[in-house]
Amino acid sequence: MSSKEQILKAVRNQLVPSVDLPSLQQDWIQYDDAVSHFGDVLAAVGGTAVVVEGVDGLAEALNDLPVYVEAKKTVSCIDGLMGNVDLDRVDDPHTLEDVDFAVLPGEFAVAENGAVWVTDAAIRHRVALFIPQHVGLVLHCPSGQVEDVIVNNLAEAYQKLSWQANQFGCFVSGPSKTADIEQSLVIGAHGARSLHVFFVL
Repeated sequence: MSSKEQILKAVRNQLVPSVDLPSLQQDWIQYDDAVSHFGDVLAAVGGTAVVVEGVDGLAEALNDLPVYVEAKKTVSCIDGLMGNVDLDRVDDPHTLEDVDFAVLPGEFAVAENGAVWVTDAAIRHRVALFIPQHVGLVLHCPSGQVEDVIVNNLAEAYQKLSWQANQFGCFVSGPSKTADIEQSLVIGAHGARSLHVFFVL
């Protein structure tokens, strides 16, 4: 019997007793001002949160960002806001490697970790969430209240999730970053160099 077989046999012989899953009915963290906390946490991880009035306000806020104004290739999946790259006309997502700025829809935000839940429901190529130099996520607030699209914690967030066949979804919090090398924080290490979250009233 080889060493590998001996190790695998020893592992198989170790029966771990089963335990009950922990209850999800707990006193999860709540915030007096979830909107403010979300903005603070997002800023701490390198992102920004902005509240705007309608699509016109969104366009104005984008035009205040040098990285958007200077962008040569832009993608928009937001009604009323045009980009110069149409994802519906792109067959090979590899051609999106040089997109400078993408403005994409989010579904809701999480105050606890400054994350936004995004899916590919309105995005033909989900790589558009990760490969552009800069990303703007748009959360529409139909009631006119930002509070209505922010949950306190991930436990609440999981309760809001609904899945359809072959659907992609993930939480995005801040731009790409790493501090693996000498604990020196590098923003945009392997993805977007900036993340802006826009709450559209």
